[in-house]
Amino acid sequence: MPFVRIWVHLIWSTKNREKIINKNLKPKLLNHILENAKQKGIYIDQINCIADHLHALISLDTSQSISKVAFLLKGESSHWVNENKISPVHFEWQDEYIAVSVSESQVDKVRMYIKNQETHHRKMSFKDEFDLFIKKYGMNVLG
Repeated sequence: MPFVRIWVHLIWSTKNREKIINKNLKPKLLNHILENAKQKGIYIDQINCIADHLHALISLDTSQSISKVAFLLKGESSHWVNENKISPVHFEWQDEYIAVSVSESQVDKVRMYIKNQETHHRKMSFKDEFDLFIKKYGMNVLG
């Protein structure tokens, strides 16, 4: 039996980065994503969101890929929000996402970063944060 611990910081935004995750939707959305992840065997260590995007710290197991986990969490949660009419507007996630590996020594730091999203984004917009991640991790963005 393999013993694996692969930490991933996963970030994705609402479609067109619209600020549609309000105070009513946020706790319901986060709780639902956590429950859905648990049912699918996806381990979410920390999760938080603000009006236009979400951060999650996930530990992958041997049978999971980043793309499959992102697909399962994003697709199912947007479907659930719309099916249950929890948002006053049509809810959709952006196709793109950011996924970066996290070393074991940095897990606590990433947990705190995710936990403190509201404070962090009083100083920096999601666009600036997104651009910073792309630059910091040397990701190529086409178009």
